Amino acid sequence: MRTAAAALSAGVWIAVSGAAVAQEIPYAAVAAPPAGESDCPGGLCQAGALTGLFEALAATEAGQRTRPVHILQIGDSHTIGDRITGKLRADLQARFGAAGRGVLPPGAPYDSYAPLQVRMAAAGWSAENPSLQSAAGTPSPRVGLAGMRATGGEGALIGFELDPGAEASVVGICGRARGGGAGLSVEAGGLGRGLDFNGATPDQEVCHELALPGPTASVRLIPLERGVVMDSVMLSGAKPGVMVSSLGVIGTTLRDLASRDEAIAAAELALWRPGLIVLAFGTNEGFDDALDGRAYEALLRDQIARMRRLAPAASLMLLGAPDALRSGEPGGCSADGRRRPPPSLAVVRDVQRRVAADMGVAFWDWQGRMGGACSADRLALRDAPLMRGDRVHFTSEGADWIGGVLSRDLLAAYDGWKAARVAAGGPN
Repeated sequence: MRTAAAALSAGVWIAVSGAAVAQEIPYAAVAAPPAGESDCPGGLCQAGALTGLFEALAATEAGQRTRPVHILQIGDSHTIGDRITGKLRADLQARFGAAGRGVLPPGAPYDSYAPLQVRMAAAGWSAENPSLQSAAGTPSPRVGLAGMRATGGEGALIGFELDPGAEASVVGICGRARGGGAGLSVEAGGLGRGLDFNGATPDQEVCHELALPGPTASVRLIPLERGVVMDSVMLSGAKPGVMVSSLGVIGTTLRDLASRDEAIAAAELALWRPGLIVLAFGTNEGFDDALDGRAYEALLRDQIARMRRLAPAASLMLLGAPDALRSGEPGGCSADGRRRPPPSLAVVRDVQRRVAADMGVAFWDWQGRMGGACSADRLALRDAPLMRGDRVHFTSEGADWIGGVLSRDLLAAYDGWKAARVAAGGPN
């Protein structure tokens, strides 16, 4: 069985890897506008809430930390595209060191999925993206923080090829067994290891962290016997530096995060050990004209409290909903007068800002930093557009630009924190 699986591994990867490589779009230089003005100092309110993250980064710079500083962003299509987080990853790794690619969904969540620093190919796995919001009275689907699951039996394969500098030294997998047996074989760096995903109770989530013989650019996961239901995969460099993970679902809202299975999320966060959790929701809520502001505020408070309960060592940051416009509405703010912001977007941002201040959570003013009201239209009309024609999503160049604004704001806050610490007599 192992010999057949190894042959399948080689054959499938040769067949599909070429197409996967072609999907990735490299960064390109772009003459971008300066960041917009914000009521938050440097775009970031409550920067003091990031003290735990800053302490970890300072320890990394001082050579006193041996494991990655893990930044985990959970959100919607702005997140799963990995362009904004990709720029954040590139900038932070350039300064603090690259410590691995991070957490990935257990397969491609959509056809053109092309995360940076890694290529993914799969055969024989059944990927499932459950309904975004379960109907009232129906049980929530059992998915973890990636928002999807993949089921594989004998003969299936999923493979990852990592870019130079992003090699994995540790593979972390969360899932559950479909029956008796080892469940999953990990083949990487000359190692072949069967992992048992049978928990103490049926359908219990099990997470494994497997150290490899050395850094490797190629990882294969092959189900054994009845196989597994897999919820997430972590590819870590297991060394000092920064690791940035981007887990998102197209069309998702904070209600969808609330529906993620508690036991799976707890097991995943215990394995991933994030130093910062970034919640990047709000665009899709903003297009809901029936949004109840009070209900949304209660939900946001619940999810912040939930993240603190499940990951007490992590700092938290909210990305305020970015500017976005709805088409087909005469008298709007766009250059053609036919687009305007959906009214619930302002409600979402107001709630996010107030709740973040009240609960001591960092808040990044995304709308302000992209240029304020109706900036989505101005960015879309540039000679080199930074927003797509829908005035909701960024182009690749635009995502690179706004991701750079975010990373600069975060690093400026970090440098300010370091300077204040030195002035108070602390370490440099």
